[in-house]
Order: sequence, then structure tokens, then C-alpha cells
Amino acid sequence: MSIEHQGLLKPAEAANWLKSTVGTLAKWRHQGVGPRFVKMGSSVRYDPVDLRAHVEGQKFCSTSETEVAA
Repeated sequence: MSIEHQGLLKPAEAANWLKSTVGTLAKWRHQGVGPRFVKMGSSVRYDPVDLRAHVEGQKFCSTSETEVAA
């Protein structure tokens, strides 16, 4: 099953997919720099489409770029 068909992911599942940690995701949420997330009461979930979009938004062609290349 592809990630887009898994429904909303818990932070641990999202962190695993991103090869990151739950703590990093929490830090990114606080800083407003990570993938978009869904807040339902005290629960945080991630839409796999937003995880993929976040990764795509982090692609660069050169270390001197300040914005993503089109």
C-alpha cells in the first residue's frame, strides 16, 4: 500500500517515513518549519500527501540556493 492510501499518520509513523524523530517533528511544529499537520484535540496527525510535499519543498540543486529550484 502506498503512503498516500494509509490515512493520517501518527507522529511516530511520520517520523519513521521521514527517517527523522518524533522530537524533531515536535520541534519543527513549534518553529513552523516542518510538514503541515492536523491537530485534533491534543492529537497530532500527518497527512502523507503533506509529508511528500514537504520533502519536495526541500529539494535544491546547489548549496548556494536560498529557494527551491523550479
